[in-house]
Amino acid sequence: MPATSPLRILHLYPKSDYFTGAAIQMLELATGLAGRGHHVVLATRPGDIWTREALERGLVHCPLPSASTFDLPSVRALARTIREHRIQVVHAHKGKTLAILAALLVPLPVLIANRGVSFAIGRLQAFGYATGRVTAVVAVCKSIKRGLVAAGVPATKIEVIYSGTDIDRFHPDVDGTAVRKELGLGPDDVLITQIGVRSTKGNDDLVDAMAVIAPRAPHACLVVVGARDPRALLERARARGLGHAIRVLGYRKDIPEILRASCCCVDASHAGLGITGALREALAVETAVVATDLEGNGELIRDGVTGLLVAPRDVAGLAAAILRLIADREYAAALGRAGRQLVVSRFSTRIKVERIEALYHRLLDGDPTVRSSGDS
Repeated sequence: MPATSPLRILHLYPKSDYFTGAAIQMLELATGLAGRGHHVVLATRPGDIWTREALERGLVHCPLPSASTFDLPSVRALARTIREHRIQVVHAHKGKTLAILAALLVPLPVLIANRGVSFAIGRLQAFGYATGRVTAVVAVCKSIKRGLVAAGVPATKIEVIYSGTDIDRFHPDVDGTAVRKELGLGPDDVLITQIGVRSTKGNDDLVDAMAVIAPRAPHACLVVVGARDPRALLERARARGLGHAIRVLGYRKDIPEILRASCCCVDASHAGLGITGALREALAVETAVVATDLEGNGELIRDGVTGLLVAPRDVAGLAAAILRLIADREYAAALGRAGRQLVVSRFSTRIKVERIEALYHRLLDGDPTVRSSGDS
C-alpha cells in the first residue's frame, strides 16, 4: 500500500479488443493501481469479457457505446461516470478525443493520453496531444517521444514510461512441455515463435526467412500466434514449400508457455511499433529474441547482449540471425539470461505501476515536470 493518498482514476479504452497488447497493458496497470489502494474505473465498449475482467480484478466497469471518435452518447456517459465517481485522473489509453469532449461537460483535474505506436501523425492528431486540455502524454519509449516532439507536441509534457511485463507470470521456470507436445515437436526440434499478426508485423518476411532457414535447419518450425484468419500466411508458406514447417494459431492465453517452449522469439515489424511486448515477455522467460532495429526495440534489445537486431525488411539478415541462435544454443541462452535481468530491472509491471502512480500525484499537485524512463 502506498504512503501517498488513494486516488480516483478512470482508464479509458473505448474498444472491444480485450486481447491486444494495449488492452492487456491497461488491465495490468489498472489492477496494479487498485492493489495499491486506488479507486479504479474502466471505461470500454460493452462486453461480457470486460465486465468479468473488471469484477475479477476489483475494478468498476463503465460500458460506453463508442460508435465513433466523436460519439456524443459516449461523451455524455463518460462525463456522467467522471462526475459520479469523482474522478481525479482520466488516463486515455485510446479515445482521448472522447475524454477531451467529456472535460467540456464536467471538471477534470488531470487528463493523460497514452501513445504506444510510432505511425506518423498529422496536425489534427498532434493538436490532440498538444492541447492544454491534455495534462500530460505517456510515451512508451524514447523513440515515440521524439516523434511526438517532431510533430509539434511540447517535450515538457511527454513522459517516457516503458510498458511492463508481469515477471511473476513470465519467468524461466514456466514449463513449455505441453506446448511442444501439442505442436508435435520432438526433443531435437527447434521452435521459432512470432506473436501477433498484422500488415506491418513482418509476418510475410519471417515466412520468407523460413524458406532460407529450412534447408539449413530442417528441424526448425515456425509458429505464428494471434491470427484471426490464418489462410494468407498458410498459403504463403505452402507456396514456398513450407507447409510442414509453419503453424498458425489464433488467440492464446498460454503465451508464457509458448515462449518458454521456443528457441527464439522474433519480431520482424517494419512500421508502427513502440517496443514490441512479446520481446519483453520472451526475455522474461529467458528465451532469446531477434528483432528489427526499429523505433524503441533498440531500447530493450542491446545487440549481441540481450538479443540480436536486424534491419527491417532484410529477409537474409533475419534468417542469418535466427540460424545463429539455432546453431549456438549456449549463446542464445546467455542472451536470454541477460535479457531477463534487464526486464526485471527496467521493464517490469511493478516499475511501470509505481512510475505511473508517481506521475498522477505530481500532476495533481501541480508539478508538470516529466522524467524520461530512459534517463533514470
